[in-house]
Amino acid sequence: MAATALPNVLNGYMSIMARMTSTGEGKMTYHTIGIDISKAHLDAYAAPAGSTARFSNDAAGLRKLIAWIGPEAERIAYEPSGPWHRDFEEALLKAGLPLYAINPYQVRCFARSKGRRAKTDAVDARTLATMADAIGDLRPTAAKSHSDRDLAELQLVRDALLGDRTAIGNRGKHLRHPVAKRLNQQRLAQIQRQLKRVEAEIRNIIDTREDLKRRLEILTSIPGISNITAAGLIVHLSELGTLTGPRAASLAGLAPVTRESGAWKGRSFIQGGREKVRRLLYMPAVAAIRCNPDLGSKYTALRNAGKPPKVAITAVMRKLVVLANILVQQNRLWIPEPATAN
Repeated sequence: MAATALPNVLNGYMSIMARMTSTGEGKMTYHTIGIDISKAHLDAYAAPAGSTARFSNDAAGLRKLIAWIGPEAERIAYEPSGPWHRDFEEALLKAGLPLYAINPYQVRCFARSKGRRAKTDAVDARTLATMADAIGDLRPTAAKSHSDRDLAELQLVRDALLGDRTAIGNRGKHLRHPVAKRLNQQRLAQIQRQLKRVEAEIRNIIDTREDLKRRLEILTSIPGISNITAAGLIVHLSELGTLTGPRAASLAGLAPVTRESGAWKGRSFIQGGREKVRRLLYMPAVAAIRCNPDLGSKYTALRNAGKPPKVAITAVMRKLVVLANILVQQNRLWIPEPATAN
C-alpha cells in the first residue's frame, strides 16, 4: 500500500467508527446497562454515558448486543418477561456478562420515585440502568442448567393445566346439553392424563440429579408437603437454603407489611412476593395444621387470640417456608420435637 494511501484508509476507518458510535452499532463499554426485552426487540441504555441502541431479539441481534456491550460492563439489568428473556439470559451468561434480573413491580415503583410517568421500551431501559446503578444489593442472575430450564417449563405447563381444569370444571356445573356435558367430561379426563404425564416427567428429571433428589427428600419429610408441592417449591423457590428466614418469607410474599405513621397504626398485611409459592403452600398448611403438632398449636393459638382463619393459615404457611429453608440449608430431614415432661 502506498504511503499516501494510508492516511485516507485511517480517515475512512475513523469516520466509520464515528458513525457506528453515533448510531449505536459499534462495540462500546459502560459501567451499567439497562435492557428492555420485548418479543421483537432489545432496547439498551448505557449509564452514565447515556448512549442507546436497539437490537432484534434473535440470535443475530444477541450477538450484536454482546459486541455493543463489551467486556467491561459491571451490571446488566433487565426485567424477566415470560418466554422472551430466556434466550437473552442464556446468551449473555454464556458470554460471561453480569446479569441482574429486577422485579417489574420494583422497576415501576423506582420510575415513579424518579418522576417518570412515561412508559416506553427506551424509558424502561433507562430506568433499569439507573436503578441497577443506584441499588447495591441486587442479586446476580445465576446460570441455569438444561434440567433447571426443563423443570421450569414443565412446571409452567402443569400450572396452566391446573388452571384449565378449574375453569372447565366450573363450566361443567352449568352445562345441561348431553353433548356439551360429555365433551366437558372428556376434556377433564384428558387434562388429568396430561397432568399425570407432566408430573411423572418432572419426577424423572429430579431423580437424575442427586442435589434435587435430596432436596425433594428433605421437603417431603415435612408433614403436609407432598411430592407435587416439593417439586413446585424446587422450581418456583429455587433459592431455598440460601436465604435467611425473613428473606424466605418475604420472597414468598408471606411476610406481614407493617403500616404505621406517628400515632396511627394500620393493619399489617402480606403483599408482593411469588404468588405461585403461596398457592403451593396453602393446602399443605391446611394439612399441616392437622398432622403437624407444632404448626397445629400455632394455628390454635392464633385463633384463640382472635385472629381470622385465613390470617392464622397464612402464619402457618410462613412457618412452613421458613422451616423448609432451614432444613435445606442444614441438609437434614424434619423430625418431630420430643415431647417435654410436664
